[in-house]
Amino acid sequence: MTARSQSTAGQLPVAEPSQLRRAALELIALDARAFTGLIALNALAVGAGLAGPWLLGRIIDTIEAGGGAKAVDRFALAIVVCAVAQLVLTRYARLVGDRFGERTSARVRERFVERVLALPASVVERAGTGDVTTRGSTDVASVAVALRDIGPDVLIAAVQTLFILGAVFALAPLLGACAVVGLSGIYFAGRWYLRRARRAYLAEGAANSVLAELVATTASGARTIEAYGLRRRRITACREAIERCRQTRMRTLFLRSVLLPSVDVSYVFPVVGVLLIGGVLHGHGAMSLGAVVASAMYLRQLSAPLDTILQRLEQLQSSSASFARVEGLGQVPQAPSGTSRAPADDRIELTGVCYAYDGGGDVLHGIDLTVKEGERLAIVGPSGAGKSTLSRMLAGIDAPRTGTVTVGGVPIRDLGPDLLRRQIVLITQEHHVFLGTVRDNLLIAAQSATDTELRAALAAVEAEWAEELPDGLDTELGAAGHRLDGSQAQQLALARVVLADPHTLILDEATALLDPRTARHTERALAAVLKGRTVIAHRLHTAHDADRVAVMQDGRITELGTHDDLVTSDGAYAALWRSWHGEGPS
Repeated sequence: MTARSQSTAGQLPVAEPSQLRRAALELIALDARAFTGLIALNALAVGAGLAGPWLLGRIIDTIEAGGGAKAVDRFALAIVVCAVAQLVLTRYARLVGDRFGERTSARVRERFVERVLALPASVVERAGTGDVTTRGSTDVASVAVALRDIGPDVLIAAVQTLFILGAVFALAPLLGACAVVGLSGIYFAGRWYLRRARRAYLAEGAANSVLAELVATTASGARTIEAYGLRRRRITACREAIERCRQTRMRTLFLRSVLLPSVDVSYVFPVVGVLLIGGVLHGHGAMSLGAVVASAMYLRQLSAPLDTILQRLEQLQSSSASFARVEGLGQVPQAPSGTSRAPADDRIELTGVCYAYDGGGDVLHGIDLTVKEGERLAIVGPSGAGKSTLSRMLAGIDAPRTGTVTVGGVPIRDLGPDLLRRQIVLITQEHHVFLGTVRDNLLIAAQSATDTELRAALAAVEAEWAEELPDGLDTELGAAGHRLDGSQAQQLALARVVLADPHTLILDEATALLDPRTARHTERALAAVLKGRTVIAHRLHTAHDADRVAVMQDGRITELGTHDDLVTSDGAYAALWRSWHGEGPS
């Protein structure tokens, strides 16, 4: 199964191991000089550390051969010099490793942000904010720790392990072979662990994302949940998600509980084997006592780097799963870069449009509709008729399964995001205040706008409160700064629309979540934004003033005409209108 094929049921994909290796090599290549220096310094530090046991063996052999104190002192001084050299080299190796890790983790974060911002809006909405947030916080942090701390530690330990085993083989090949056989238990335990760990840690990460999504949506929709009596249902869902997190966590703990004790026992065998066989060989005069002692000391040293590798192995598996989830964003098909051809005019045309959500049947069936420049179109119908889905088609958020949606003769899917948002903007009942200043929030829509233009946009939506803020446009917004109420947040969003200056606005229940007083104030601000633009709205009370009304039922446009004509025809729209006014059937 490829990473792309894993993106099912709205879930974001997870990168395959081959893709992870390629991504890791790309990151290393971007800082190859530091990585090479890191390996070289660690190799020199390990080489200096290996001199100690060898020199100690020489001291033993010298004493056994009747050598004098001067020879022993020279060897002892060499041990001290090598120890100091190892300390200095290890210090600089750690410094280079930390800098390499910080730079590389910064690249991972930057690439993640770039990929998230490039994701099609429909992909983010289906995946949910919980998954994206978990990948951008927990997973990216885990990868950063691996690059800064775990990676250098494992690299140093791996170099030490190879050099130590090489030193044992150089001293006595037979003892080296004995050591390798004794360490085979670690190999089998590690292989058993690695076969199961990746899947277990991916499952744990996915369970954490589901829980985060449930908590986020429950918190944001608390009023709706309370109003519809869904409290127990949401508590049950959260408990089930927590239980799933517990189960996946227990699985990874079980894997570690098998690996670590197996490794601890395996450390004893090489040392015991070397001492026994070395003792026999020394007794027969086939090996010096110094070589036996040096080999045993090397193998005792081997426990430290192997401990580091195996203790970090669990963290590496967790970080590898996080890296797979972070890199998985690169497997999502990106929004098209767009065509260089600009729309000829502002006319929007839908021809034979059908649409189905993932794995389901069509929810739009053969929609044919033309929205003229400057026209006000009301799309009405019962709940579930397809109004919001059609609005998403018109806004270019979703692409039709069949049929075409064009703006000025250019297919909407061929328009890049920047050009598309200068043409059409969808205003929903959700609005967002970004962390930062008022100016930061407004410049999102027009990066080159002057302060005069920003203030004019606020004035256009009657946001007089902005002038009363303590630092004006430089006032910090959010939990740590000035908090905006629902009406002010919507006005800020509408000011961004003014700055973006699209020719078409699509209103998808833009004031539905506001209380009546706030909604009336916001609708006055909205009226200023709508002036002179093509407007497509959903709310039934706006239909009377619209140029035309489109009635949707079961994913089809069943009626299309002016308000008066549709009321006169006494069809579905007339029934909706009378019902809204509290009138009985004619």
